[in-house]
Amino acid sequence: MSKNTKTKKNYWVLKVTIIAFFISFIFSFISETTMPKVNIIIDIIILLLFIIIGIIFDMIGVAVTSTDEEPLHAMSSKKMKGAKKAVNFKKNASIVSSFCNDVIGDICGIISGSAGVTISLAISKLLNVDSFIVSLLITAFIASLTIGGKAYCKNIAIKNNHKIVYLTAKIISIFEKN
Repeated sequence: MSKNTKTKKNYWVLKVTIIAFFISFIFSFISETTMPKVNIIIDIIILLLFIIIGIIFDMIGVAVTSTDEEPLHAMSSKKMKGAKKAVNFKKNASIVSSFCNDVIGDICGIISGSAGVTISLAISKLLNVDSFIVSLLITAFIASLTIGGKAYCKNIAIKNNHKIVYLTAKIISIFEKN
């Protein structure tokens, strides 16, 4: 491995660590400031949103690593909006996958766990039941929903990989300046 490649790798690790810190901070801030102030139904909706975000980003990460460049190049040659970005995603699949699966996926998993604590305490207080039992049930619910959702969506990601990569790139390209 050349010194330049090693420097780029170290730069990516530093960059992703800083990005993860700020995304974690923002997600945690949203969770910690919102959840104690709303009712249990809204808390559960917030929890489900974090789980769904984690599942969607896992699906994107799998799609990027499993797709071929050819369909993306074909879209790009037709000048389809976002196709060029989709090709770029595939060329940087390890970085995109790491960001989607590890950064966003792991952050959502951690925040879901934290949200689960808030929900389990609220439920145990509301129903006047042992918080230990409620905590176990909420943790099992979060884990099973996250794992089951990711397992289900991996198959979808592999079967529809270039469509998912293209759609993701198209959505992101809407927010970019030309």
